[in-house]
Amino acid sequence: MEIVLNDKFYSNIDEIRKSVGYTDVVSFLAEWFDDREYVIGHTSGSTGVPKEVCLLKSDMKASARLTNEFFGVNNSSVLLLCLSPYYIAGKMMIVRALLAGANLLVVKPSSSPLREIDRFVDFAAMVPMQVQESLSDTVTRNKISCIKQLIIGGAAVSPTLESALSGFSVRCFSTYGMTETVSHIALRELNTSYYGYTALGDVTFSQDDRGCLCIHAPHLSNTVFVTNDIVRLSGRNRFEWLGRFDNVINSGGVKLFPEEIEKKISDLIPGNRYYVTGVPDERLGQKVILIIEDENWKEEQTTFLKKAMKSVLSIYQVPKEIRFVPCFRETYSGKIIRENQE
Repeated sequence: MEIVLNDKFYSNIDEIRKSVGYTDVVSFLAEWFDDREYVIGHTSGSTGVPKEVCLLKSDMKASARLTNEFFGVNNSSVLLLCLSPYYIAGKMMIVRALLAGANLLVVKPSSSPLREIDRFVDFAAMVPMQVQESLSDTVTRNKISCIKQLIIGGAAVSPTLESALSGFSVRCFSTYGMTETVSHIALRELNTSYYGYTALGDVTFSQDDRGCLCIHAPHLSNTVFVTNDIVRLSGRNRFEWLGRFDNVINSGGVKLFPEEIEKKISDLIPGNRYYVTGVPDERLGQKVILIIEDENWKEEQTTFLKKAMKSVLSIYQVPKEIRFVPCFRETYSGKIIRENQE
């Protein structure tokens, strides 16, 4: 369903109900046009229990303007909404369309949203799982090229997925942000020489004494955000993401970043999801283990993987143990919830 969103037309809730069949969109628009200065948002739950947060409408408008300006979204643009408006990513796609007076193509969230698309789209947002599913399906694979610009967020973009997108004309960006920053505040264009993120607008960055990213966002009412993301800064408006402070493994006094290890071994485990974590160890304090989403492998298969990992990892990074789990728990956006799987 394609609709034109603008403040004048959709200030009447009865018109909303007549024009939009997707109830979550109707609910958000009703909330957007009520008398309150905020809407209710929900965190993803990837770093703790999901919680409700109040999002100022003025902040959401300021964030939407930054994105619309960067991607050239205007009243002739077609935006694709295939994420739930229950979460910030879906809410913000609606707000961007509202502010620009753009056309919004509404598709109910699914793992393969492009099945219902039969026209050109100027701007879309998906989670990695949706992109991966679209690429693996012969019906939807070529439809990726119908998207001019695509932002991918909610979970990390794997090197395998990034490589798979290189053969398409769509400009793809990995996003950095959170519910509290009202969607993304930095972007990384995929398949370019710079692997880090670049700030949007007047956003700048610094680090605290842990080496974690501090975000300075003058366009928002709360202008400073301290994260648990360990980064390497490149000036005041660029950074490379190294990993989560919460995930750092201290093994025999050596600090190891699971995300860095995972990236190095990505070509060795192409058919399965996996993650690296630390578990208590009497001698080392913590030891590195690798957890793979699969049934138990045969001994010769795990032996081959261990040997291959030694060729791409430092001696400290090599997992001391490999464990298998039939199915990972994950957040709404498809981000794996890391557990030790004892």
